[in-house]
Amino acid sequence: MSANAASSAFSKWSIRAGILAIFWALCSYLQSINDHFYVLDPEVLHGCVNASLARAEAQGQNGNASFIVHNLLTELDKAYPDASMLTDYTDRSEWVFNNAGGAMGSMYIIHASITEYLIIFGSAIGTEGHTGRHTADDYFHMLTGAEYAYEAGSLVREEYLPGSVHHLERGVVKQYSMVPESWALEYARGWIPLMLPFGFADMMFSTLDVQTMYHTSRITAREMIKNLLRGKF
Repeated sequence: MSANAASSAFSKWSIRAGILAIFWALCSYLQSINDHFYVLDPEVLHGCVNASLARAEAQGQNGNASFIVHNLLTELDKAYPDASMLTDYTDRSEWVFNNAGGAMGSMYIIHASITEYLIIFGSAIGTEGHTGRHTADDYFHMLTGAEYAYEAGSLVREEYLPGSVHHLERGVVKQYSMVPESWALEYARGWIPLMLPFGFADMMFSTLDVQTMYHTSRITAREMIKNLLRGKF
């Protein structure tokens, strides 16, 4: 390789390294400030879940997902009266299938912004797959059924039953499964747009379900824009 060619190659790699360093610094800075934009709290959400489960038990409705979700959304509305939330879970046009990491379920988006999302997620027939490795913390509050998970190297499964919370810390990856008729309140906090490629990859390159992709994009964008217009990142 000539001296000129070597110098040119070095310059190109130096520019790429500089861009990568700037991008990394920007991401680190954004990661350090995103907690200023949170309006939801995992402990409050857990209290709402426990209240809805207690009401279901008192009225003999244990395992009745419709009853539990209805009461949960009522509790959330009381806990966060000023937050932008969708609470009419009976509107089927707001439900979409979700294929991600090999797992398939359906979800109802309660809240979606740049730094947080809150959804009902689960499956009537069960599912299994890869959690993804994310830049956000994920809190999986079980409502019905059961979820199992484990990290590579662990020979014992983790078990999450109604009332428990599976906290998947940012950067951690697991295999997970849900038994039939398992539903959860899922809360993620971090930079949510960075999670979207994982959420769309299976639809784009496997299921090719354009209609579901469209409705997922429509609802997510609608809620994020609505919150941005309210000054909520």
